[in-house]
Amino acid sequence: MNEERIISYASSLKGRYEELGVLITDPNVICDAERYTRLSKEYKRLENLFHELSEYEQCKALIEEARHTLDSSNDEELKALAKDQLEESEANLPLTIQQIALMLVPEDPEDAKNAIVEIRAGTGGDEAALFARDLFKMYSRFAEQQRWQISVTHVTEGALGGYKEIIFNLSGTAVYGTMKYESGVHRVQRVPETETQGRVHTSAASVVVLPEADEVDVDIKESDLRIDTFCSSGAGGQSVNTTYSAVRIVHIPTGVVVQCQDERSQLKNKAKALAELRSRIYDIERSKQLESVASQRKSMVSTGDRSAKIRTYNYPQGRVTDHRIGLTIHDLDGVMNGNLSTIIDALSVAENTNKMSEAMLA
Repeated sequence: MNEERIISYASSLKGRYEELGVLITDPNVICDAERYTRLSKEYKRLENLFHELSEYEQCKALIEEARHTLDSSNDEELKALAKDQLEESEANLPLTIQQIALMLVPEDPEDAKNAIVEIRAGTGGDEAALFARDLFKMYSRFAEQQRWQISVTHVTEGALGGYKEIIFNLSGTAVYGTMKYESGVHRVQRVPETETQGRVHTSAASVVVLPEADEVDVDIKESDLRIDTFCSSGAGGQSVNTTYSAVRIVHIPTGVVVQCQDERSQLKNKAKALAELRSRIYDIERSKQLESVASQRKSMVSTGDRSAKIRTYNYPQGRVTDHRIGLTIHDLDGVMNGNLSTIIDALSVAENTNKMSEAMLA
């Protein structure tokens, strides 16, 4: 990314920063809580940006000073100090530029939301169901590291103890903004537990991550719903609850079906099912908007085709490869134990860099 363009673009926002500084002290703005919160957040973001811009300018000044000393001084000790300063400043400069570039990317309001995650076994039969189980364990451990809350709403078990399908909610700080990169097809290459000859098989599971929609995001009419109740069941269809506490809701206009049997209370299951329904309908509308954006982009990260293969977990070689950015990590055990931050951070940088390029070309 061109350094001059980044700094020029960042500097051009100074007028807006000064304007916001005046607005957030205006009594009329302070009385409007919603507007004040929005403007204060924008002001804080620009304040951080200009702090980083000051760091950049200081770094450039140190580089110029060190070069001048090296060119003009005859003092070997002073030149040695200048050389160290030059090396340090030149190493810090690209990091500062990258930080400024990422701070120029507008925040997506969806990123702050909680998420609904759906994992479904794909090709591979029982082994795919076992892999879906392993993915759920991976996300559960990652959620623990992030101090998120996890709540399973629906499970369909496989014959060998895996999951044909599992749907769960994640709540906490910036959940969707972190988890959105996981949507897509995950592929595993390993020797299945059922394989007697030691042959490596390839199986897959799909992951869909939805932003949890608020009630104000989607207007659902009661007349558009068909609500059924039934007994909760466990593996093999065995009833685990003799009351009709499980809830299935069909949204007639779209055909979307959701169900929840996690709670013993029918009312709680209905509330969870409605929350998932809102999110799925919201995602349908949001996906239509994203398609028009996607058609203009050469590379996609979080908003790509959910049927596309995004990652391979290769057990014989102990590696994980994310195909969207060509990243390979030789720590499969660590990743399966929930250490996803390295992958997710790299995907976030790639997407934000792409967004910033588009913003500057607009």
